[in-house]
Amino acid sequence: MASKEDKEETPERGNWTGKLDFLLSCIGYAVGLGNVWRFPYLCYRNGGGAFLVPYAIMLFVAGLPLFFMELGLGQFCSQGPVTAWAMSPFFMGIGWAMIMISAMVCTYYNVIIMYSVYYMFVSFVNLDDELPWQRCGKSWNTEKCRDEPFPMMDNMNETSKMTAMLGLKDQTCLSGLLANISAIVNQTYNAIGDLNSTLLTDHTDSCDIKFTTPSAEFWNRYVLRTQEADGLEMIGGVSLKNVLCLLICWVFIFFCLMGGVKSSGKVVYFTATFPYVILVILLIRGVTLPGYEKGIEFYIIPKWELLKNPKVWGDAATQIFYSLGPAWGGLLTMASYNKFNNNCMRDAFIVAFINCGTSVFAGFAIFSLLGYMSHVTNVPVDQVADSGPGLAFVAYPEGIAKLPSPPIWAFLFFFMLFTLGCDSQFVMMETVLSGISDVFPKQLRSRKVLFTFVGCMIGFLLGIPQTTKGGIYLLTLVDWYSGSYNLMIVSLCEVICICYVYGVNRFRRDMEMMLGKTSPILWAYFYATWCFITPLAIGFIVLMMAINYSPAYMGDYTFPTFAEALGWLMALSPVLLILIGFVVQSIRKGGIRNALKIEPQWGPALDEDRTGAYSPLSGNFSSINGDFPTVAYDNGKGNLKLGADNMAYRGEKM
Repeated sequence: MASKEDKEETPERGNWTGKLDFLLSCIGYAVGLGNVWRFPYLCYRNGGGAFLVPYAIMLFVAGLPLFFMELGLGQFCSQGPVTAWAMSPFFMGIGWAMIMISAMVCTYYNVIIMYSVYYMFVSFVNLDDELPWQRCGKSWNTEKCRDEPFPMMDNMNETSKMTAMLGLKDQTCLSGLLANISAIVNQTYNAIGDLNSTLLTDHTDSCDIKFTTPSAEFWNRYVLRTQEADGLEMIGGVSLKNVLCLLICWVFIFFCLMGGVKSSGKVVYFTATFPYVILVILLIRGVTLPGYEKGIEFYIIPKWELLKNPKVWGDAATQIFYSLGPAWGGLLTMASYNKFNNNCMRDAFIVAFINCGTSVFAGFAIFSLLGYMSHVTNVPVDQVADSGPGLAFVAYPEGIAKLPSPPIWAFLFFFMLFTLGCDSQFVMMETVLSGISDVFPKQLRSRKVLFTFVGCMIGFLLGIPQTTKGGIYLLTLVDWYSGSYNLMIVSLCEVICICYVYGVNRFRRDMEMMLGKTSPILWAYFYATWCFITPLAIGFIVLMMAINYSPAYMGDYTFPTFAEALGWLMALSPVLLILIGFVVQSIRKGGIRNALKIEPQWGPALDEDRTGAYSPLSGNFSSINGDFPTVAYDNGKGNLKLGADNMAYRGEKM
């Protein structure tokens, strides 16, 4: 039997060089862009501080149980998202579904990172000047661009108020409403000058000029250039500046992943911690600005009555699900590089709590600046608050433009977005690469650098259509559908396989084989959630998604029918892979019953970790050449290879 010193815990596949590599990678993966640009907005929209109640409940009934389940599975078998399902080959399609979802998301997620890189470059080259989105008057601005604060009319006299209000109204529209206003108040008005401020306030909302901000026009008309496209029907030409920035992003991802987890595990020491430094700086700066309390109040003051709305609970469940990242394959992949006895249960609790705490903390940093922005522009906070790209590339840059020395703050903010995005991109891309490599170890394991380069270049090529003038429409469509219902189906299949096919008691014994005896209270919690509560929570999320479903849209643009069909194809393709896996494995194994059975080679990857029921001495497993067999997928026969034929754990030492 090979010794632990010789194999160094599957060196050919790679391992984390330290415990902190794994923990920081998990934190970086879980703490992503959504913590900064989605959670604060959901919190404000769904009851402020009251939203933390359903958020915390959904963490414990769905997020944390699934998080630990995937970490435990990956660490126990040291396999990627496909070959890990040797516990029941019938469900091997789950792994392919995970790879497909992560691959689809990688293509557009790096485009978002690309935009942050572009804004970072622009901020850097303008450190000695003003930002291009600080003021109107640029070549891309329209006549509706407004960079002056809206007038405060509370202390104005009637003449000043009328002058200010008329400057915000379309004069032709007002002239057309004179007859209607005369009929409503039963008094004749022949000219706009005959009106008063009360009439303008009560009856002329339809004549308000729809002003835009300099940051919005810089984003839409210069960075995206959507005015030169016509939706998906005519997406226009490629933007060279965006293509070059996208290439830089993919080259950076390649260099970070070319050495596997040994290289990416070191990069995350910076990328996973630096965002916290920036968030602290932004929060300190934010709470020293006038009007910051307006934003904080909107963000955190609880509105308990909103908890009666099921949609609030649906938003909480969905956010927990997307934030922690079960069903993407990333958690399983990262854990597969762990030492066998690493305490992954402890890590699951640490990462989950840090992730949720970061979301809450980021909200204070974001809304303190939005409160200041509301103060200086005289626009209510609810009109400047936004989520997603609207917050990252329009609302927050607009607020930064009002600060002293805005280029410095802009550079720091977009550098933070870059590091937040890279951590998640590292894991998703590694999930795709390692998942496929584990299936074809002979062909790909020894060509790690080349395979990583090819994978990154494919991602770059698939991202190019999203850099066109109408590329943001395609990005929105992919974002809308690629990780939606399919994630819930994957999670449900995971729970069914582990709890009801493989057996929750057997899975517990596997976990205790790694972790030692654990508190019965904790296992009672996991039993209750895995077997009953979590499946119900997943069903609730699917139900709420169905109830609140609306076809994809972006602003006033509604996607055409062919785009909707393409979106649903992206959403259902991973589910189709699961169904194909059911059929293929049933045929290969000679029936469903056989396909549901555990592979003989299932268990810990290293011989010395195979104890108890997995020990060769137990007589339950076969052995080849004196060594206990390790696992790899035989793509030719649909079986899992063992012993000397297993190239996943064999070859030249690293």
